[in-house]
Amino acid sequence: MKTVTSSKKEAVIIQTQKKSFWKTFVQQKYLYMMAVPFVILVIVFNYLPLWGWTMAFQNYKPGLSLFQQEWVGFEHFIELFSDDRFYRALRNTLAMSLLGLTIGFVMPIIFAVLLNEVRVNLFKRTVQTITYLPHFVSWVVVAGIVTKMLSTDGGVINDLLVGMGVVDKPFQFMAEGSYFWGIVVASDIWKEMGWNAIIFLAAMSGIDSQLYEAAKVDGAGRIRQIWHITLPGIRPTILVLLILNIGHLTSIGFEKQLLLGNNLVVDYAEVLDLYALNYGIGLGRFSYGTAIGIFNSVVSIILLFVANGIFKKYSNSSVM
Repeated sequence: MKTVTSSKKEAVIIQTQKKSFWKTFVQQKYLYMMAVPFVILVIVFNYLPLWGWTMAFQNYKPGLSLFQQEWVGFEHFIELFSDDRFYRALRNTLAMSLLGLTIGFVMPIIFAVLLNEVRVNLFKRTVQTITYLPHFVSWVVVAGIVTKMLSTDGGVINDLLVGMGVVDKPFQFMAEGSYFWGIVVASDIWKEMGWNAIIFLAAMSGIDSQLYEAAKVDGAGRIRQIWHITLPGIRPTILVLLILNIGHLTSIGFEKQLLLGNNLVVDYAEVLDLYALNYGIGLGRFSYGTAIGIFNSVVSIILLFVANGIFKKYSNSSVM
């Protein structure tokens, strides 16, 4: 009898949920219609290209149809996991990604919190504008600026270090592989910190001002207000962005490394995307390059789901 009653309740709940969904759909039909073009764009540019993954299992030759290609199974993946250069590229990718995640992710939060505490609006807007302008500068220009600043011939950094007596002669930063990861991460922070801080500033603007007033009445200073109100107020935003950044640990692009790197630091500059470009597309090995891309995508998906599951379990925050 209890089983029949529970099944009836479940059926009623399902029917109620269906009615609620269609009722919401009818009420917000124009919002759904506005979303249709973007859904189509995602399907066309993000899902349809997945058909190209079949190249990784072929000895792909341009100009031949799908049925004329030579199928080789997992041959390219076996070659990939047997190549020492792949593991070197994976090491460099993870190293720069983790540095960017720990330092590059935290810096915009600190900067946004400090900027939020500024009470002079003119100064606040000026600083914010100056810091997010580098986002619109291409990496070609940024790489030129960084290279010039670290140059041994009139570079600002070397002139400063020599003038202060820290070093006796100009130091060749761009020729030392051990410094390359730090140079890339520092350049990326300078370029993107102001832009990334906008998201956290927007989240802070949604915090109820009455919470700060109540804290002041209770005698809380600025530091305690930041710790107990500001940071908890933007915690969901921080967690969502952190999950998304973890999902992109192996997908950091190659522009920075390509433009800042050189033959002297190639062992530290080559990341997975650059490895795919050099030893896949660059040599006409399209199937091998596709295999690298599949590995990259699969690892990113796994990291995203793992990070999302962990944060959902312990903090009730997730992206799906």
